[in-house]
This record gives sequence, C-alpha cells and structure tokens, in this order.
Amino acid sequence: MLSDILHLYFRVEKYRPQTLDDLISHKDILSTIQKFISEDRLPHLLFYGPPGTGKTSTVLASAKQLYKEKEFNAMVLELNASDDRGIDVVRGPILSFASTRTIFKKGFKLVILDEADAMTRDAQNALRRVIEKYTENTRFCLICNYLSKIIPALQSRCTRFRFGPLSQDQMIPRLEFVIQQESIDVTPDGMKAIVTLSSGDMRRSLNILQSTSMAYGKVTEDNVYTCTGHPLRSDIANILDWSLNKDFTSAYNQILQLKTLKGLALHDILTEVHLLIHRGKDWTGGSKPVHCCGSRDFHTVWDGYFH
Repeated sequence: MLSDILHLYFRVEKYRPQTLDDLISHKDILSTIQKFISEDRLPHLLFYGPPGTGKTSTVLASAKQLYKEKEFNAMVLELNASDDRGIDVVRGPILSFASTRTIFKKGFKLVILDEADAMTRDAQNALRRVIEKYTENTRFCLICNYLSKIIPALQSRCTRFRFGPLSQDQMIPRLEFVIQQESIDVTPDGMKAIVTLSSGDMRRSLNILQSTSMAYGKVTEDNVYTCTGHPLRSDIANILDWSLNKDFTSAYNQILQLKTLKGLALHDILTEVHLLIHRGKDWTGGSKPVHCCGSRDFHTVWDGYFH
C-alpha cells in the first residue's frame, strides 16, 4: 500500500521548465527576453500576473541560460519577499549581494525577488535606491501577482511583462506529458475537471492531479471535485432545482443540509450556480434556457442565512 502511494507521489518542481524552450506559453514575452539575453542588454524586469503562469520559471530559465552551473550560485540571488517583507532584507542580503563585484566574466549579477508585492513601501523605496546605485553590475527581476502593490518608482525602473492565465490548449499537452511520465489513470472528464478548476494556473493543475491520484488512484471528474472540495455538478443541479421549484424554507433547509454534509463553501456554490445559468443550459444536459427570477433577492437572503 505504501509503495503504491509513493509511486503516485511526484514533486511539482520536478516538472518545472528548465530552459526557455521548455516553457509552453507567452511566446512573445519569451522571444523578447531571448533577444535581451542574446544582445547582452538585459534590463531590470518586472513580471506580474496570477499564480502558476510561468513568471518564476521564465526568470530561472533565463538565469540558467545566462550563467554556467558552476557560477550560478555566485551570480544569482533568489529571495521570497513574503518571508521577510521589511527593509532589513534590502539592507541585508540584497545590498550585500549587489554591492559585491564578481570575479566571473559575465557583466552583471541577477537578483530574483519573488512575491515583491508583499514588501512594505519603505522596503520598496530602499530597494529603488539599491537598484539605482548598483545598476552597473546587478540586474533585478521583481515578480508579483498585483502590479498595483508595486510603487511607481520601482515600476518605472523595470521593463514590465504581464503573464496572463494559460489557455486550456496550452495546459492539456503538458498535463498529458506528466500523466504519461507518472503512469496516472485519468479519464477524459477528469482531465476536463482539472483544467476547469485550475483556471489557467499550471501549478494548481499539477497539484490537483497529484492530490487526486494519491487520494483515489483514478482521476475522474467526481474524484477531482471531491478532492478539491468543490461542489459536484449533480449537487449544483439539485441546488438550482430546489431554488426554482420549492418554497424558500424547504430549499434553504435542503441546501444548508447539503452544504454542511459535504463541507461546501458558499462562494463555490454561488459561482457554480452562476456558471450553470450563464451557460444557458438546463441541468439535464439539454439546451433549454434557465430563467431564475429574483435571483438577486434570493442570493442576498441566502448569504445572510449562511453567514
């Protein structure tokens, strides 16, 4: 039994792209960065966008192209700003690294600052001064989810690239490769469920694949939804049926019972109900439009009862 579990386990980091050619999306961004590297004029970079879209993988692959393996640790400093958000991290390891000149032939060092939007404004202002002072021998790559949390002074000193969510056409081939490598049993509806729930986040899709395969052995649609705690399509169909065809008290009691029994989040329920109605199909798979009169009032009361 233990050997079966260990066989199903794989590290998500195992499938992180190692080169720029391995990356599966944002080809326009990759070609621009490749040009910067080939012409030896890499600027300070600011990568922003939702999680799991290739920001960190892109800069790490770029660093591996810039530096040989034996000099990588001396030339690259990788920090996660969420671990230490204050000014001390700028005055400490970053300043120490940037101010030290290298003995290698490459013209500059590289500082990779992940989750830079977690830094305080004071820390960001201190970082701006370090960037200005040591531009000659150090390049900085800031990675964040929210561009609005980076001060304008830092934004203006970097070349910005937005990494949008991956499309299903980009994600599915990569998932199929991992499935083949790890010999995981995945049904077509299971694959579709993974791609749907991950919402363009490649890392999340691999985590869902791994956790579902470890928990159930076979990756099916129901297993994926159950493993992630999302309501099943059959549950959403029942909820919509009760909402439309029963009186409020009966519908509320049945929905509350289902929510409690399966540990569902109200946000997930409302999101899935909205998507089902938005698709314009009934819950039996036909093409009959669904009309939900007074849905705003119902959701308001619903939210009040559940909270």
